[in-house]
Amino acid sequence: MIYQGRFAPSPTGPLHLGSLVTAVGSFLQARQQNGKWYVRIEDIDTPRVVIGAAQAILSTLSRFGMPWDGEVLFQSQRISAYQDILADFQAKQLVYPCTCSRKQIAGKIYHGHCRQRVLKDEKRYAWRVRTDVNPLSFEDEIQGKFSGCLETEVGDFIIKRSDGLFAYQLVVVADDARQNITHIARGADLLDTTLRQIYLQQLLNCPTPNYTHFPVILNEYAHKLSKQTFAPPIDHLPPVPLLVQVFSLLGQAIPPELTQVNLQTFWDWAIQHWDIQKVPKVPSIQINTDVTLGTAPII
Repeated sequence: MIYQGRFAPSPTGPLHLGSLVTAVGSFLQARQQNGKWYVRIEDIDTPRVVIGAAQAILSTLSRFGMPWDGEVLFQSQRISAYQDILADFQAKQLVYPCTCSRKQIAGKIYHGHCRQRVLKDEKRYAWRVRTDVNPLSFEDEIQGKFSGCLETEVGDFIIKRSDGLFAYQLVVVADDARQNITHIARGADLLDTTLRQIYLQQLLNCPTPNYTHFPVILNEYAHKLSKQTFAPPIDHLPPVPLLVQVFSLLGQAIPPELTQVNLQTFWDWAIQHWDIQKVPKVPSIQINTDVTLGTAPII
């Protein structure tokens, strides 16, 4: 089986250190096994999309020496595919419309309040998938074994929002199947969504990929690096010094001379010496973002 991985950023801003860690980890996993590495732009949540961010992300990946295989997939161009899946689920009565507001169910497990409701004149409603009590489990290559029961621990979850946008859980499963992804390597902040995605894979008769969840990078206030926490962009920074830091964050031993090599030499060495078993088996790693990125150690 050919290894087929992917990096799937949301175009809500430029790449930052946290997203680069995930990109580098997934890239090394694929390249060390002579596999494919695809890039998908997850722009399904249109209100959060920043104009120009997708191209900026692609340009940064290229500048950091991370070429991808094939064409870039944009979720915004696959709405009809998601609609076909929803229609199939509707025909099989695997989903139902829900008019419950976020305020009504905030922090609660959704136990199917709208399962038997008949819509009347409601203009806005979401679509929820029916869950069951059958246990689900998977073995993560870094974080270990996870198992659970969706009906009792999560409840029926949304696959199309009341604002008309398809939810992440559905589109990511559809896209992974479309691209024949065999290995998913991403941040541990998405770990708790995995059982829901496995459940949808089963409903769609799709194979379940291998999962690897890298530690999420936190700032000095223990907040995940993101646009919302003002994570600094990396597009203007020298690639090799920053990649050396990322390699260290991922638990890999770095010889001092590697900081002085060119980009191609770095990647040749990194791919050859990458060891997934050395990645810290923790959900997050905290750093000091007050230290300038790319010019001094950040850990």
